[in-house]
This record gives sequence, structure tokens and C-alpha cells, in this order.
Amino acid sequence: MAALNGSLIPADYRPVVPLSTRKRFLSAALTLAGVVLAPGRGLAARKRAVAVSAVSARNMGRRYAGDRALLATVAPGVPGRETAAITLRLERRATVTVEAVRTALRQTASVWKSDLELGPGAHEVTWTPPPSTRVGSYVMRVTETTADGSRVLGGRRPFTLDRQKAAVVRVLGIEAAFGRASYAPTQPMRLTISADVPELRLQFLRCGHETESTDRGDELKGLPVGEPVRLDWSGKRSGPVTIDVQSGDWPTGVYAAKLEAPDGRVGFAPFVLRPQTPGTARQAIVMPTNTWQAYNFHDADGDGWGDTWYAGGNSPMRLDRPYRDRGVPPRFRRYDLPFLKWLARTGHTPDVLADDDLEATPSGDELRARYDLVVFPRHSEYVTEHTYDVVERFRDLGGRLIFLSANNFFWKVEKDGVTMRRVKLWRELGRPEASLCGVQYRANDDGSKQGPFYVIAAEAAPWLFDGTGLSNGSTFGEAVGGFGIEIDMTTPDSPPGTRVLALIPSLFGPGLHGEMGYYKTEAGARVFSAGVLDFGASVTFWPVRRMLENLWRHMLEPAS
Repeated sequence: MAALNGSLIPADYRPVVPLSTRKRFLSAALTLAGVVLAPGRGLAARKRAVAVSAVSARNMGRRYAGDRALLATVAPGVPGRETAAITLRLERRATVTVEAVRTALRQTASVWKSDLELGPGAHEVTWTPPPSTRVGSYVMRVTETTADGSRVLGGRRPFTLDRQKAAVVRVLGIEAAFGRASYAPTQPMRLTISADVPELRLQFLRCGHETESTDRGDELKGLPVGEPVRLDWSGKRSGPVTIDVQSGDWPTGVYAAKLEAPDGRVGFAPFVLRPQTPGTARQAIVMPTNTWQAYNFHDADGDGWGDTWYAGGNSPMRLDRPYRDRGVPPRFRRYDLPFLKWLARTGHTPDVLADDDLEATPSGDELRARYDLVVFPRHSEYVTEHTYDVVERFRDLGGRLIFLSANNFFWKVEKDGVTMRRVKLWRELGRPEASLCGVQYRANDDGSKQGPFYVIAAEAAPWLFDGTGLSNGSTFGEAVGGFGIEIDMTTPDSPPGTRVLALIPSLFGPGLHGEMGYYKTEAGARVFSAGVLDFGASVTFWPVRRMLENLWRHMLEPAS
């Protein structure tokens, strides 16, 4: 098994990051139609032959702030704002299909469609989404069945790939977001809410301390803290409104404002409550608030696509947006909540920080003065230069680091107020993440294939496997269906003495292993990296639960 340590990486490898973009979505639709997106007379002729010459959308009742010719906001079940009308202008008779399409990370979903036989002129088709419709923006995709049976995309400007050209219906629920990712206890907080409701009930929740299970990905349970507050929303139903709220003098942690309407609709606005005095605990965890927003498909500009790099383009994104799924950060239930529950059940009380709090730390010396251990429970993919400098210096001064996921410190980002811009991969800037984490991102397959870890160097970290019954040659992870999704590996830039403790051999092909790495330095630093995206999501299962307990204890022990 030792030959599978994977430390020899082909010199010409490049990270593979499959993305689904606005351009690919439209290109795929046109390819299915037999249309090739290439310049030439054939394409121009097809453009002229398209029957649909214009598409627009409007609300059949009250307009919402920001509505325009290509954007209509509806609130299911709310009289006067529950129905959208899509207007089509045809140059000639045609068979047309209108669909409401929800765009997403690597797939799209049609949730409604209407097949019509229409003559020339203007026509209107209505869509009244049922209350069960997921909140968010829906592209109104229009296709035409031609004489030869092929299907052609129709829109305001047929065949264009330019954004802002598709009609969009926005399904409004209760959308809310705080102006910052992190606040101190009792600090006034600015909360912006969009909701077409007569009143709201606001209740703060402490996430991870709930006693009931969370069954939905767009739900936050949490332990209620403080008294609920009633908000009169009768004069605030047609546009976003910002109010001031305040937390109590509560323990540091991840919290959320739960907003509930009389008809049962619910929205959430999560935030990190940092400690009143940083460093009171000698351990800190850093919630990946930059990553949360990077994968947030909330559509603030109303073009039907999430305002994220993962929907195409590289425009700066806002960090004060609501999260699309009723305010819940992407995959919070799977990746973040298990670790928060583990902390609550084990009685560990570290300081809880957001990425912004790490960025606000003046220096690595200051971080080291505050903490002995800093934990990144989910992949902290997007970091500023200052954050990289601070964490690297913390390590150089003997600070201990735990990375419970894969793909950390991957992208350099820059921030300007509430916007974040993606710059370049850190490894392309001469600072490969393996030099800090011990391992670095190598590949992903979206979770189509996962496997168990094989222990290959138990002697290098006997404390990690203590009480688990694991030894060299043992496997673990079968109980959770294996690990993977994204994998890290050691490289020539890994610090001297980096050991691969366990691996998933050739998970994504020959030589593409998931590697769990560990190294220590003469200054007393200890750095552990799980090497797979979903290791931290499994901390409530055996033997990962015991391994994490062992790891936490070891990281706080004095250097021998």
C-alpha cells in the first residue's frame, strides 16, 4: 500500500473544475435544436425564420420593486401578486412551448410548461405557480416546433447568448439577509427583508443546538434564543425594506433570524456571532462564509441566473445577498450542520468566526497570541491575500491547523466593501496551497464515485486512530457510502515530513487518490488535512467521530 502514497504528481496536470454556465445551458438547447452556434449565413437565415420575435413578462396584479419588461415578481398564494403573464409576439403561425426553467449549478429543471398553437401577433400566456414552488428566479424558455420537427430557442432576440434577454419570473418567498457575515453580541444588525406578507414573526435560532433533525436542505431548525418579535409588514409589501435588529449577549456560534408569515411561509437569515473578546477560548473555527456566497445562486439582478461565478462569467459578487434556498447557505445541512452538532454534543466551545473576522485580524502574530488551534470545518476555497498571510504566519509561529474538507485556500479573492472578486488560483501566483495545508486540490467528479479510506501510516499518527480499532490495511467510511466528491493530494510543495496517513486509491482514475495528510514543524505547528470534501460532514458517524475527538485533543497537547 505504501506505493500508493501519491506524492509524485505528473508535472503537466491541471485542476479540472467542471462548471455549468449560462452559455452552456443555452448552447445545449440550441444544439438539441440542430443549430450550431457559429457565424455564417445558415445561422442568420435561421434567425430570420424564427416566428417568435419578442418575449416579455409582467405581473397581472401589483408590481414589485425592480419589475420591468423582462422581469415579473409573483408571490404564490398572495391575491394580486400570484400570477405572471408572458407575452409573445409572433411573425407567423407556429407551435410554441413556454417553460419555466430553474437554473442551477450543473443542471436545469423545467417546473411548468404550456404548449400552444398561435397565429401572428401578440399573445399572452399566464403562469400561476403553486405555493409549493421553490423560491427564486425562473427563465421563461420559449421554443418553437418547426416544419422539420426541430426545436428552436425563441426569445426577445432569438439565438442570442447575451444575458438580460430572457423573460424571467421571480417567485418571491421571504428573502432576508444581514449586511455583514459576522456581528458581536448585542451589536445592532442591519437586516434587509423582501416579503409580500401583512406581518412577520422574527425568532433567533442557535444552529447546531437543536434537538430535532433537519429534514430539508432549505431549512434551519436551531435552538430558539430570545423572545420572538412581531413585525408589522403591511406597508412594506412591494419592495425590500431594511430594519435594525439586535442579538442578545449570547455565546459565540452560528445563528439565524427565522422569519415566518401567517400563511406558513418561512425565510432565514444566517449570521456568525463572534466572541465579544476574541481569544477567550484558545481554539477557533472559521465558517466558510466566502464559499457560502460563491455558491449562492440568488439572482439579485433578475436575469434568471444566479449571481455567481458558477453560473458563468467572473463578475464581482455581492456578499450581502440572501441565500436562494429560503435563506439557507448552500449545502449547509450536509456539510456545516454536522460539525456544529458535534461541537454541541462534545461540549467544545471554540470561538466561532466568519471569513471576515479572519481577514480583520491584524496579523498572524495576533492570531497566534489569541489561539493555539484554528479549524476550517468546510472547504474554505476563497481567501484574500491578507488571510493567507495571517494563517501562514500563525502556522510558522507554531499554531495548529485542521482542515476537515478538501479544496482549501484555492482561489485568491479581493474584497471591496460588500463585493468579492475572484482573481487567480493561488498555485498560479507562486503560493501553492499544499505548502500550507500539506495537500491540495487535485480533481472532482461531483460525487459520482466515492470510496473508503485505507489506513497506510498508522505509526505516523497513532493518536489519530486510538480507540478506533483501525490499523494499517484497515478501511473506514463504508458506513457513510465512502468519501470523495473533491480530492486533495500531496505535491512536491508539501512541507518536508508530510505524511499520508490514509488514502482512497485511484478514486478518480490511476494515480488520482484522495490523501489524508499530516505534518508538523520544529516551531510546534501541527497541520491536518482530511483530503476529501465530505470528511467533516461525517463527524457524527463512527469512527470519524472518535478520530476527530482524538485529533482535537492532540492539537491542544503541548509540543513534545
